[in-house]
Amino acid sequence: MVEITDNYLTNKKEFTDAGIKVPNYDIKAKTGATRWVHFGGGNLFRAFHAAIANQLLDSGDLDSGIVVAETHDKGVVDDVYRKFNNRILRVITHEDGQFEKELFASVSDALFFDQSNPDGWKKLFKIFENPALQLATFSITEKGYNLWDSQGNLLPMIKDDIKNGPKAPKNNMASLTALMFARFEAGKYPMALLSTDNFSQNGEKLEKSVLTIAEGWAENGLVPSEFIDYLKDDKAVSFPLSMIDRITPNPSEAVSEKLKEDGFDDYKIYHTPGHTNIAAFTNTEEVHYLVVEDDFPNGRPALDKAGVILTDRDTVNDADEMKVTTCLNPLHTALAVNGSLLGFNSIAKEVSDKDMLNLIKQIGYVEGLPVVKDPKVINPKTFIDQLVNKRLPNPYIPDMPQRIASDTSQKLSVRYGVTIQHYIDDPNRDPKDLHFIPLVLATWCRYLMAVDDQGKPFEPSPDPLLAELQPKVSDIKLGEKTDVHAHLKDILANKSIFGHDLYAIGMGETVENYFAQQISGTGAVRKTLEDTLSKYAQNV
Repeated sequence: MVEITDNYLTNKKEFTDAGIKVPNYDIKAKTGATRWVHFGGGNLFRAFHAAIANQLLDSGDLDSGIVVAETHDKGVVDDVYRKFNNRILRVITHEDGQFEKELFASVSDALFFDQSNPDGWKKLFKIFENPALQLATFSITEKGYNLWDSQGNLLPMIKDDIKNGPKAPKNNMASLTALMFARFEAGKYPMALLSTDNFSQNGEKLEKSVLTIAEGWAENGLVPSEFIDYLKDDKAVSFPLSMIDRITPNPSEAVSEKLKEDGFDDYKIYHTPGHTNIAAFTNTEEVHYLVVEDDFPNGRPALDKAGVILTDRDTVNDADEMKVTTCLNPLHTALAVNGSLLGFNSIAKEVSDKDMLNLIKQIGYVEGLPVVKDPKVINPKTFIDQLVNKRLPNPYIPDMPQRIASDTSQKLSVRYGVTIQHYIDDPNRDPKDLHFIPLVLATWCRYLMAVDDQGKPFEPSPDPLLAELQPKVSDIKLGEKTDVHAHLKDILANKSIFGHDLYAIGMGETVENYFAQQISGTGAVRKTLEDTLSKYAQNV
């Protein structure tokens, strides 16, 4: 048996015998000042960012490890970073069942960044006061940047942080702004704040949050106005955009069992008191992309040597639009609502169904691909090919339709509305020519009934509009005569949901017709899908 804390330099054979690739460097010998801090020590960081740093340390292109600042769960630092000497075993799971295992030693330190932990708090401030720091990256999820309630008002905690100033912040965005104020006071040193969280315009949201807090402090006389000038000077502080794509779920029990069989002793999964599932290992998929706006005022590690695509701001936006509006997210949503109605609890199992697979191919290749803007740095067709053939069928990526179905009302305007707009704008195309996107929109309306295709009730995934929309369809009974237009007209005309009034663009009636077929009885969702594929599907 081999343990992750064993000396991989002197005991390389033991790791090799367990099928684990190890680094050639000793992190303790990488004594340069910290150049890279990462906020959020979860599974995405462990599978992706730590791998980038590992490759650069191994090639001699980085002279110090990453410092991880965990802001959410102290147990992550205690239970997996410190316990295992900050090492990480990444397992790439291939769709054919093969595992690719590699040990990373690229984390030089991990700390819980919260005022309840004075040592970690002081340590990170010292790092931010050092001119050598070049960048901070973030994987804290989209809600980690949010300062506002649903009405656009500042949250009470944020109001307190703005009132109290940089000495005792509680929210993580306020804590980050306090770090930047310390860097400003130390010498107005430049650096980049790079969000790598999976949502559009991530850098702009990070910038807005930091500036909101800083400007509040300035208005209250708690920081000088020059601090605002520093944050707004793109030669001093940058907020690059990024597009990241790598499915990295919670540690898999199947992977854990396989590691145990292979002779890896630290195979156990931990459930921290903060409800994080984490382990000495992290499992992820083979395909991955990170496209980053190349804007680093204090220089940067040679990220491009580790597979990061460095480009301009417009290209990042194009890559993001390609993924979110055509090549991935619309296909995910189609699987989510159909899978929930048809009784699937695994994306991998769902795409093994020929109708489900054909549906997403029609949405991606036939309806989306002809109008998507090619970002040039990633080929859109290749992206869909990888998704359909490698990523979605991977049984070791335990994703569920029910998870993806969360907040669907907030996603439709981007995931389908943008493609619909391209059909409107192109004089040679017409939204009435679309068949499968309207079918998915009808299926979502059918999903709102919270009754599956066999007529059994189910619990819809969380969505902020459920309470508003479900009453519009709750009295519909499968197989009974129904005035579909009366039930759906307010939903389908809602521009905030779809990005369009679907009636105004000639699509509302199509959606109604599909919905009418789907409520004609039990099994009608499946039959409507089969009939539509039979009538309109193209060979792809």
